[in-house]
Amino acid sequence: MIDSHCHLDFPQFDQDRDEVLARALEAGLAAIVNPGTDLESSRRALALAEGCDAIYAAVGVHPHDASTMNPQVMLELRQLAAHPRVVAIGEIGLDYYRDLSPRAEQRAAFEAQLALAAELDLPVIIHQRESAADVMAALRDWAAGGHAGCVLHAFSGDAAMAHEAVELDFHIGVGGPLTFQNARHLPEIVSDLPAECLLVETDAPYLAPHPYRGKRNEPAYVRLVAERLAGLRQMPLDALTCQVTDNARRLFRLTAIRASQSGQAQ
Repeated sequence: MIDSHCHLDFPQFDQDRDEVLARALEAGLAAIVNPGTDLESSRRALALAEGCDAIYAAVGVHPHDASTMNPQVMLELRQLAAHPRVVAIGEIGLDYYRDLSPRAEQRAAFEAQLALAAELDLPVIIHQRESAADVMAALRDWAAGGHAGCVLHAFSGDAAMAHEAVELDFHIGVGGPLTFQNARHLPEIVSDLPAECLLVETDAPYLAPHPYRGKRNEPAYVRLVAERLAGLRQMPLDALTCQVTDNARRLFRLTAIRASQSGQAQ
């Protein structure tokens, strides 16, 4: 499997990062995509990717940190993104729930990074919280240019948003909340989507799946998300993991990871 979104560079892993990674590999993960959330985090993500073949980086400025965006930051993001271990721009987007940066600055940073992804022919990893209309408006325009792909990470939108995303050939990232006992609409939404659009993720150290809810998440737990997704879709786990692994491999162009063959995920 591939954990399509995990923040191994965060300080929650400083004491045991090597052990966490070892457990992930032992659990069968072929790759982990580690997005940046600001310039420093993007640097750390790339450093991790340079040190471990199983880790790939994305670079970007999260909407919480949109106020830090300036021409020098954009220049360094462009330089980081040229590295062969960088597979996406992200995580980027809009967050109107916490509003830690002014909304105008969030939108400006989002649009600038979408343009960077288009320039570099890289997919984007999108954060959206209570900002679906503005996020989708920006992404509609971006997709009209025929750009390189998109995942709506930790999907929290409604069914209409999910189906529009599929029509735009985007991917839907699902993680720990799918396993929560009080999960509302997400199980129904992901049960109804084409399997070809789905990715599994942990968003570690956050959003640990049941039965670890409330504890630190880690990439080995992505299997619990896959098990829940397979059950909801009434698919064998092997078939589901093959599908979501191939989805991530294609989106992020992970050529070192072979396509699934003979019903087994690589």
